Amino acid sequence: MSTLETPVVFGTEDLLMSLCNSVTKVLTAASHSKIQYSGMVQRIHKTCLKPDIGCFVLFDGGFSGLVVLNFTSQAAMEIYESYMVSMGMPKDELAGSYTSDEVSNVLGELMNQVLGDFTSKIRRELQTHITQNQPKMLVLNKQVILSVDANLDKPEARRVTFYTGRNHIFYLELAIDRTEFIKLYDFDAQPDPEPDELMAQAISANATAGHAPSAADTSSSDTDDLLKSLGM
Repeated sequence: MSTLETPVVFGTEDLLMSLCNSVTKVLTAASHSKIQYSGMVQRIHKTCLKPDIGCFVLFDGGFSGLVVLNFTSQAAMEIYESYMVSMGMPKDELAGSYTSDEVSNVLGELMNQVLGDFTSKIRRELQTHITQNQPKMLVLNKQVILSVDANLDKPEARRVTFYTGRNHIFYLELAIDRTEFIKLYDFDAQPDPEPDELMAQAISANATAGHAPSAADTSSSDTDDLLKSLGM
């Protein structure tokens, strides 16, 4: 074991880029079109859910934070339709509106896969561990400011603009503890799993779990969880 003469430092922007790469990797594989993000990042003071569909996930462990994805209706429908068609669903059987529960469920599942890919990279590349809760989805007609119930001592927040294959826009927001990882010695990170493997695992998990709960079964508990997360 040899100490590095110039330690490698992995900070907030590096974590953000790693998360952005997870978004592009999973959503590109799901939509079969190239998802890209802006080379510029915004420093923001508050994370918020915005129209037309907002989704957030809290994570904790080696470091704590919040991830928010805000989809325009066009971006949401493009990703949903492309994903469902690639899974073998006929176009005439797809939901016709972004307000459909089916659209929210698909985007929530894809966000779950994004965070799963991100937490896997954190384990492999930073040798620490974080866990996430279930994504919460809301169809919105106005902006909602989140009051985050997370232990962030020195929070930093960032926003990144994403573009779908048809140039529709959605946004990623990340709130995280100010932190740095310093590499003490050289080590080899484990290989990165292929997107097709991740999709196969998701399909297998859904098949094992059986059919998804109906909106009526989940709406009450989802609302309760959401209100608690918003501090209400």
